[in-house]
Amino acid sequence: MARTLLCEIVTPERVLYTNEVEMVVAPTLEGEIGILPLHVPLVTVLKPGELRVRYNDGKDVDWFAISGGYLQVHEDKVIVLADNAALASQIDVGRAREGMSKLEERMAQLKQDAAEDGILEDCERDLKWCQAQVAVAERR
Repeated sequence: MARTLLCEIVTPERVLYTNEVEMVVAPTLEGEIGILPLHVPLVTVLKPGELRVRYNDGKDVDWFAISGGYLQVHEDKVIVLADNAALASQIDVGRAREGMSKLEERMAQLKQDAAEDGILEDCERDLKWCQAQVAVAERR
């Protein structure tokens, strides 16, 4: 049996995932990072995208869409802290696409109205979350 590490994916509402895994692949601001057992301690910022965890001697993979957040590695434990995260099989693609179109309309209106940057940034963040969900769900 291969050496494992504990992976937890946590959102403000709940612990979404806890499992002994062999590898975690996460989207950072600098590109994807792979975490294996015995990885050096690390804290990094995550961008919206796809997070993968491999387990069962590499035979099984779980895919998640994440909205961004932070990843911490310490003593064979990986903790992903994200505002939003969803298992690929549980993503409602139609709902995410609908959210994308509404957000794009809202952003266009905000730009015309010269709205405050904070409101526009919130819409952009939500749009990236919707886009991540659609991308992950369609690949899986």
